[in-house]
Amino acid sequence: MSCVHYKFSSKLNYDTVTFDGVNITLSDLKRQIMGRERLKAVDCGLQITNAQTKEEYKDDEALISKNSSVIIRRIPIGGVKATSKTYNIDRSSEHNLPVQNYPVGSSKIDDHAASISLAQLSKTGNLAEANASEDDKIRAMMSQSNHEYDPIHYVKKLTGPPPANYTCYRCGKNGHHIRNCPTNGKEKGFEPPQRIKKSTGIPRSFMKEVDDPSIKGAM
Repeated sequence: MSCVHYKFSSKLNYDTVTFDGVNITLSDLKRQIMGRERLKAVDCGLQITNAQTKEEYKDDEALISKNSSVIIRRIPIGGVKATSKTYNIDRSSEHNLPVQNYPVGSSKIDDHAASISLAQLSKTGNLAEANASEDDKIRAMMSQSNHEYDPIHYVKKLTGPPPANYTCYRCGKNGHHIRNCPTNGKEKGFEPPQRIKKSTGIPRSFMKEVDDPSIKGAM
């Protein structure tokens, strides 16, 4: 299974489109992206540019090789019209304005119409109500379940001498970690020190002190 990585110019993280073969046509790539992002072809078109070469793909039959990275821009149907007019917008009263429905061909496109990126989705608590495709929700769920095993949580093994209060549980001596115990690999004739057991559940009246820990029954 091959893939092409894409992201909208307003986002930081890439998403992935998968396909069979080594190339995908521009028209098929647009169709897959619009399906994943839940965009309607009557509302806007997609302008696709190679992320490395900055080359814009214009021919719908152009082949885009696998593992390519592309930048997506949403454009109104019919393209972007140049204008020499300058507008001064007073944003102080913007929150009082009613919601407007922009017709087809308008340059005002709601960025929130597209589903959120996989990185944002992975941080979402309730995936069932998230604005994303089922495939993205499954990937986010897998990412959340593997979060604790992420390499960023890796803790290196302790190096150097151990703390002064550390006791090797194999030989009962200080000055080295158990993995560096000089008795490792010397099982023949090696007798580990007797470990102290807790007297849980034994009445104190049934117990007595002994001087030799090797006595049978000593704890």
